[in-house]
Amino acid sequence: MRDPENATVEVELPADFDDFWAAGLADCASDPLDPVLTEMPTLSTDTVIVYDLRFTSFGGLRIAGWYAVPRAGTAPYPGLVTIPGYISEPTVPKEWAELGYAALAIAPRGKLRSNDVFNPGYPGLLTHNIVDPNTYGYRGFYLDVVRAVEVLLDRPDVDNLRIGLQGSSQGGGLGISTAALLPDAIRCVAAGAPYLCGIMTAPTLTRSYPYEEINEYLRIHPKDVDRVRETVAYYDGLNFAPKVQAPTLIYLGLEDDVCPPETGFALHRTLTCEKTLHTYPHCAHHAGLPDVMRVVEDFLAEHLTPGR
Repeated sequence: MRDPENATVEVELPADFDDFWAAGLADCASDPLDPVLTEMPTLSTDTVIVYDLRFTSFGGLRIAGWYAVPRAGTAPYPGLVTIPGYISEPTVPKEWAELGYAALAIAPRGKLRSNDVFNPGYPGLLTHNIVDPNTYGYRGFYLDVVRAVEVLLDRPDVDNLRIGLQGSSQGGGLGISTAALLPDAIRCVAAGAPYLCGIMTAPTLTRSYPYEEINEYLRIHPKDVDRVRETVAYYDGLNFAPKVQAPTLIYLGLEDDVCPPETGFALHRTLTCEKTLHTYPHCAHHAGLPDVMRVVEDFLAEHLTPGR
């Protein structure tokens, strides 16, 4: 019988993990962000202004996002980056702007509005160039979210001391990695059903996609197993977790067959920051939706808009 709370999930930490990501951040810094915002009247409302956002990220790729801010209230607003799941597209974050946030919904490379150059497909992203950490498809994907935070840091209508991250599944996993890579910039993280944690263990616990992509790849290329393990160690949330300093909310569905709860519990154990865990029996990958969103809203308000 499975015991998700106490299961062993191990990931080897590469000796050059910090240098690897420092190099990626340095590569990004060599290109100006060059953000361009275009107001979208047809998407805006009486209470929220919506913009199409484009900016430059890793490798010089132009990345898209939706940016929404309140019409009322006084800037600077607390900032929030919302991160999409593996197959989902970012939605226009009007509901967050209505709560008082300057909200940026990022569309990392490969998403429909950011796939002009990089488009591995879904399935496809998880195993794209998976035998080399330097060219692995997720390298730029991770850094796209970092660059989205940097866009907010440079915005005069954003309080750069109050920036949070929110997402579920892939969005949860990338919230962890981004908070680790920008420890001084992130005030809090809400991560549901976090993907990309225990990346080599998860495919042994589920046959659902996306992790099944790894099983399929290794059935065809069994000799690559060590190279795959070495690559994904650079991207595993369990190796990023000890570097997260911001208060973090984790929420899990205990019957999740996409991101096994074993990996979510392992992430929670590995975090050394202030942390909160909510678990939902009889819930699958939705991890407690829609009820958990009230918990998420309260958590973000506590750290980003105290007194709201």
